[in-house]
Amino acid sequence: MKGTIHWVDAKTAKDAEVRLYDRLFTVENPMTEEGDFKDYINKDSLIVIENAKIEKGLQNASLGDHFQFLRKGFFAVDPDSTEEKIVFNRTVGLRDSWAKQK
Repeated sequence: MKGTIHWVDAKTAKDAEVRLYDRLFTVENPMTEEGDFKDYINKDSLIVIENAKIEKGLQNASLGDHFQFLRKGFFAVDPDSTEEKIVFNRTVGLRDSWAKQK
């Protein structure tokens, strides 16, 4: 198993909520599969990281701002963000796992 270490200065790091969205279904087209389409819902289609560490400069990001988080994908500031807690949503990942599965 491979891993990547990302460094954020512990003295200046801020907490954020990061929402990692993935495919809603476990198959490309659930309507072409046997059974109920709900049988193919991806239980991991949303992973929420409550206390992700971010660089201090990201704390002041505004709605509509977007960033590339190294090796993770592209993220946008969520409307749920408040002065006390910023929330980022992954909008695009960096890998296409459908291509891997075929």
